[in-house]
Amino acid sequence: MSQKNETKILVLALLITLGLVGGGLWWFNGKYGFSDKEKTSQNLPANQSPQQRISFGNKTLMPGEVRPEKQAGIEAIANANFSKAISNLETSLRANRNDPEALIFVNNARIRSQKSYTIGVSVPIGTDPNGASEILRGVAQAQNEINQAGGINGVKLKVAIANDDNNPETAKQVATELVKNQEILGVVGPYASDVTLAAGTVYQSGQLVAISPVSTSVKLSNFSRYVFRTVPSDYIAARALADYMLTKLQQKNAAVFFNSQSSYSLSLKSEFVTAVSLGGGQVSAEFDLSGPDFSASKSVEQAIQRGAQVLMLAANTESLDKALQVVRVNRKRLKLLGGDDVYTPKTLEIGAEEAVGMTVAVPWHIDADPKLSFSQQSRKLWGADVNWRTALAYDAVRSLIVALQRNPTRTGVQQALSSSDFSTTGASGTIRFLPSGDRNANIQLVQILPGNRSRTGYDFVPVSQQR
Repeated sequence: MSQKNETKILVLALLITLGLVGGGLWWFNGKYGFSDKEKTSQNLPANQSPQQRISFGNKTLMPGEVRPEKQAGIEAIANANFSKAISNLETSLRANRNDPEALIFVNNARIRSQKSYTIGVSVPIGTDPNGASEILRGVAQAQNEINQAGGINGVKLKVAIANDDNNPETAKQVATELVKNQEILGVVGPYASDVTLAAGTVYQSGQLVAISPVSTSVKLSNFSRYVFRTVPSDYIAARALADYMLTKLQQKNAAVFFNSQSSYSLSLKSEFVTAVSLGGGQVSAEFDLSGPDFSASKSVEQAIQRGAQVLMLAANTESLDKALQVVRVNRKRLKLLGGDDVYTPKTLEIGAEEAVGMTVAVPWHIDADPKLSFSQQSRKLWGADVNWRTALAYDAVRSLIVALQRNPTRTGVQQALSSSDFSTTGASGTIRFLPSGDRNANIQLVQILPGNRSRTGYDFVPVSQQR
């Protein structure tokens, strides 16, 4: 493909992306369950203090316009007028049931001044409000369920929301602030592996447990006694993709696209290369998406010249647009594989027909077992399907709840999660932690096929359900 045509594709992708943001990602109300207000990519001020980045309900952290009822509820919380806050927030939720921040705030308000156990959730609201909302839905659902059931041994659960911008230094500052608050007994997050690695040092020194539902880098294994995760590591995902390539696709030669500036991307790439080699195949080419001279068309042509039969996209969120250029210029010539950051509506919209047949490894999919209680309850609560990030955030809170039932102190939570007899059931099945802090769970392979549940014309469909 000529450089001119590649430029056209890049411009098209940019226009589509801008159209998604400006036009409102309309299909999310169906398959991916996002409300209109959460579709903005407007960044929050970067110079906020750590205190300004944390809210129990006295201020909204989400960008964009706020419903008048929600704003009135927030102001009522700030004035400790909990009855008014509850009334207004419930009104706001009736109009927009798909607002996890409002659900967390109203549950906090219902506690009033009673005794409570408190956890924090550190999410990238300022830079990735959609990703943050996915995590917050899982947290909100778990909080709502336990509080409606009477609490943890009769004590309700309160949640502090923190915006870390998915930035390592900002996340360390947020972690320091959460550690200072002795009421906080555990944290859900952070999001990206680089951010969890940075903030994890603060949680370790403060003896405050952090459970990430998203960070998959192998560097987090045995990283800290206070850092856990409910998502399987890249070791497991890479082996699932390599096995699929070698046995199902019957292909032996792959090229990998990755971002050298991302711990997650490097981790997934490295584990995939190792798994393919151990299985008797080879990775004949590696392309750095973050390189200043990266060219999608030239890279694909080089991969073909080196005998590659499969393109593996180990892209992270920041390099996804370039990875989707690869999908477009490939024109379905080589088979496509992808890591969990490729699992996004943007892939369906921009990849479109050229992405059909791509196989992606994710920790969980709502259609894999739709009869599960979590799947049914989440649909009822949010009025839409949720994705794996919501499910694994729910699992992180469920883990903290069970640990708090055993011993509601910071060290008690860590000891409970580390215990060999710790076990609970979450959205994605049984939750147990290895001594490394990892969760030994399965990976679900999904494939992009024509469909309209996402309203893009394409869907991610569990491989096990295909005929």
